Amino acid sequence: MSELVIRDVWKEYGSQIVLERINLTLEPGSFVSLVGPSGCGKTTFLRMILGQEQPSRGSILLDGKPIPREPGPDRGVVFQRYSVFPHLTVIENVLIGFELEASPFSGVLRGLAREEALAKCEKLLEQVGLHEHRNKFPRALSGGMQQRLAIAQALAKEPRILLLDEPFGALDPGTKHQMHDLVRGLWKANSMTIVMVTHDIREAFDLGTRVITFDRPRRDPQAPERYGATITYDIPMNHPIIAQHKPQPRPDAALFQ
Repeated sequence: MSELVIRDVWKEYGSQIVLERINLTLEPGSFVSLVGPSGCGKTTFLRMILGQEQPSRGSILLDGKPIPREPGPDRGVVFQRYSVFPHLTVIENVLIGFELEASPFSGVLRGLAREEALAKCEKLLEQVGLHEHRNKFPRALSGGMQQRLAIAQALAKEPRILLLDEPFGALDPGTKHQMHDLVRGLWKANSMTIVMVTHDIREAFDLGTRVITFDRPRRDPQAPERYGATITYDIPMNHPIIAQHKPQPRPDAALFQ
């Protein structure tokens, strides 16, 4: 588990200020839901944690050290659009992370190393309920199953932080509930820190141990780019009143615990 510290972070694109004065400490093992209106910088914030973008000012620290300036195996990510390789089978989609780490150019893993990686992939597919589909191609899977595969990909290298960017927005309500149970179980089993962007307020409160709102408290109609979004609410879900009314996991969530 890892502590993530964001210190006075700003993000600007030229004269446009997207985020300003973001100060936040995410405790190890927390599940943080990020909510707020479209265009307020939530995904940009995730991309800075991932390393795809850099703060214009301020710093992001992972266990007291500056976060690497590029994506790495310590940070997994799942997007709303299924980020799977259509030409690879289910198990090959999970295995590719191990292959590219061992040989970035050829993507080939051989011998004992391949056997060990395959064993880890098999275990992951069991965890996400895809083991019996391991030899299928993504086109043969439903949307929910493809998202399960994307989660397995993200967990393959045992990241310390898992970033979720609207991961369930395209799913029907029944499948979404199944995915909530799955992610909740995997979070507990793997002791990860999770940061999830969502527009679904109910989802944010159902899953998160903490709900954080981004918004622009200062606005200038003549120059809308002048002020960026910042943290306007930070709600811990262990507050007695909130915890009392927070929905409990559905019974089938026990399958993943």
